[in-house]
Amino acid sequence: MRALLPSLVATTVLLAGCSEEKPTPVANQDFQKDLQTQLIKAKAGTVIEIPAGTYQLDRSLSLKVSGVTIRGAGMDKTILNFKGQKSGAEGLLVDASDFTIEDIALEDTKGDALKVVGGKNIIIRRVRTEWTNGPATENGAYGIYPVQTENTLVDGVVAIGASDAGIYVGQSRNVVVRNSRAERNVAGIEIENTVDADVYDNVATGNTGGILVFNMPNLPQAGRVTRVYRNKVEGNNHRNFGHKGTPVASVPAGSGVVINSNDDVEIFDNDIGEHKTANVIISSYFSTGYTDLSTAETFDPYPEGIYIHGNRFGPAGDSPDHLELKALKITQFGLNGRLPDILWDGYVNTKLLVDGKLPADRAICIDNGEAQMINVDGPNNYSNISMDMTHHRCTLPRLPSVELQAGLGEVGEDA
Repeated sequence: MRALLPSLVATTVLLAGCSEEKPTPVANQDFQKDLQTQLIKAKAGTVIEIPAGTYQLDRSLSLKVSGVTIRGAGMDKTILNFKGQKSGAEGLLVDASDFTIEDIALEDTKGDALKVVGGKNIIIRRVRTEWTNGPATENGAYGIYPVQTENTLVDGVVAIGASDAGIYVGQSRNVVVRNSRAERNVAGIEIENTVDADVYDNVATGNTGGILVFNMPNLPQAGRVTRVYRNKVEGNNHRNFGHKGTPVASVPAGSGVVINSNDDVEIFDNDIGEHKTANVIISSYFSTGYTDLSTAETFDPYPEGIYIHGNRFGPAGDSPDHLELKALKITQFGLNGRLPDILWDGYVNTKLLVDGKLPADRAICIDNGEAQMINVDGPNNYSNISMDMTHHRCTLPRLPSVELQAGLGEVGEDA
């Protein structure tokens, strides 16, 4: 459905700078002070335009006014660089609704690059976040980081070098991530504790894990209903450089799409290949080794209602990460063998079983040609490994498309 942005009387603020084709460094302090002043004084309908140039900043920027647009001249032309950042946890922190940011780059932030908290009707379009020194544990955790948002469009962004996730959407509702590129992050694209998300037409390459769909305990909202389709998820084999103890630190290098503790997830029509561990991993919270669940009695740690179909799988599983998986590959498939495309840790909620099977709508269903799944039997310490697909040769009803509210463009495609 195509919807037009609501008509607003906009105030355009053009910040002084250089408008040449190539970015040119601009004096620090006057620009930084002017930009933060404009963010503070902005009103609904204000458009802050930043000309081409590379601008050095040493402290965080923040916006708390709804209805504001920040617009650069292009993600490779208007560059806010925070390499000398002395204060603040983010590059830009937004606590507002009806917010748009487009055609701009945020580089080398001390912490997260762009964080949007608690807003509705958020557009993040053609924004690049990057740590130019390359992948490193010291880099900021998140590049694009909307959290606790509603009605959010992430479109045409580029995220490089984050020590957690390049593109991360957490604890949100009604989300579309499309036409974007994530590379050399720990997690390329991560959807966590989010309800109703479409992730499509993206490229994830060179990360530790390509696309993650996670649920974590001790958060106010559990995620469900995520579609991942028409993406190129290839060659995500970078060593894991996440901070020890964080959820992504347990992701094996060489993981394509990883589903952890999330329900009603549909993975289809993707190109997924060249992963040393597995093209798809389906796991429970028990396989992560984060913490125990003693304080999360209502948390559902099992992945259920998983439907994998119509993907094009390339080679995978030839050199898995983690000692247990290396041993599994050798003992089950030999030195020159490969793990199957899909790896499942085997944890299941036994309270739901009927005649040894999950109810049809809670099953893990694989309808993907010759692709096979291995159940590594995590609950019994890998003692009863199985390739039996009998209970997994099934289909599930297709999940509905996400329909964003008016003002966020043509989204919610039926695939």
